[in-house]
Amino acid sequence: MNLKLSKSMHKNLEHLGYTKLTPIQEASIPIILEKKDLIAQAKTGSGKSAAFGIGVVEQINIKRNGVAALILAPTRELAGQITKEMRRIARAKQNCKVLLLSGGESFGYQLSSLKHEAHIVVGTPGRVLKHLKKGSLKIDKLNILVLDEADRVLDMGFIEEISNIISFSPKSRQTLLFSATFSDEVLNISKEFQKSAVKIEIKESEQPRDIKEYFYKASIDKKDTLLNILGKYKPKSSIIFINQKYLCDEIADFLYQNRIDAVALHGDMEQFDRTQTLIEFANGSATVLVATDVAARGVDIKDVEMVINYDIPNSKEIYTHRIGRTARAGKSGVAVTIFNNTQEQILKDIALEFKEGLSIEKQEPFSIEAKYKTVCIYGGRKDKLRAGDILGALAKDAKIDPNAIGKIDLGDRFTYVAINNQFIDKAFEYLQNGKIKNMKFRVQRV
Repeated sequence: MNLKLSKSMHKNLEHLGYTKLTPIQEASIPIILEKKDLIAQAKTGSGKSAAFGIGVVEQINIKRNGVAALILAPTRELAGQITKEMRRIARAKQNCKVLLLSGGESFGYQLSSLKHEAHIVVGTPGRVLKHLKKGSLKIDKLNILVLDEADRVLDMGFIEEISNIISFSPKSRQTLLFSATFSDEVLNISKEFQKSAVKIEIKESEQPRDIKEYFYKASIDKKDTLLNILGKYKPKSSIIFINQKYLCDEIADFLYQNRIDAVALHGDMEQFDRTQTLIEFANGSATVLVATDVAARGVDIKDVEMVINYDIPNSKEIYTHRIGRTARAGKSGVAVTIFNNTQEQILKDIALEFKEGLSIEKQEPFSIEAKYKTVCIYGGRKDKLRAGDILGALAKDAKIDPNAIGKIDLGDRFTYVAINNQFIDKAFEYLQNGKIKNMKFRVQRV
């Protein structure tokens, strides 16, 4: 990396596996380090979180009291992902504290956490504004404000909250704005809240992804068409997009009844359930995620083999965004769209590869079962737990093959562990009766 970064940051980035900068990182980090305002076009998966994360952490003065940086994201899921990345990058500075303030989490717990002054706060607009009005959060000494996914902030109607939040901050701050598109509305935000902002627009120069697109005409029962498609391809991991929230649970239940490990994700779910659902899908405890576009916004899940448009998206941009969930990191993927005779013209407008509608044959009985099951441990960082403590307890004390222990998601108060189906009973029994780091914790199967 040819960047003028501190030795500790270089060492940390090397440890984290950052060997080559993405285009957005290469273009934006020097500008951020020069303390200039920035408006940058960057899509999910472009490395933008690390771009502003590196620039923000490098400017943090640990000895200075008060919140130095505030990062705003439109959804709870995206705010959570940014927090994880910021904590990884913040390891470059000893005692650099990163705090998440998002809806769906205990307000009282957040009040307690705010008493231990954080250097960097990541949050959703509604919850951050609530803390500002209550006086539990102060940003009068703020150095850097980051607004991520600005176009989605506008789509979700958060502009009034953003304006109110900014009114609590000093005018001398540095403001960084990241957006997937440069719409007139986004540019207006820049004019209102930024000073002589440097504009960066990264042209998509990556190689075309290896996505095979197929279009199937729906039978009388659309669910049967979906089931037959899954039976034909048998993907290990797939996302099914639905336009209506109420249908997500219905489709997920239908698939589960047909021996497919499916879970639903939509806006009517409580935050705790949304978090568990995403963790189950990401760690391989569920093979199918049935979701709406809004619920899936900001969710970056790797290794998705197939995307299925159960309902046709409303625009070409949404179609492109949906199928872009597969074939990441140089891998191939499959995108399938289900349609009826009256929707052919719509598909011709939004899907460049549409040629003809295919029919799907009835499949023999099948199942798509997840490789893992998930256990929730009621303990986390605040209990001084580390992923290595849990791995050690299960491998050494419970005598479970380390290769059978999958992803460990360590939170402040809850930790989720993926365990191979063959060992789930043994692992759960140990966690119920044994100890981790000489402490007993309540556990629950997800």
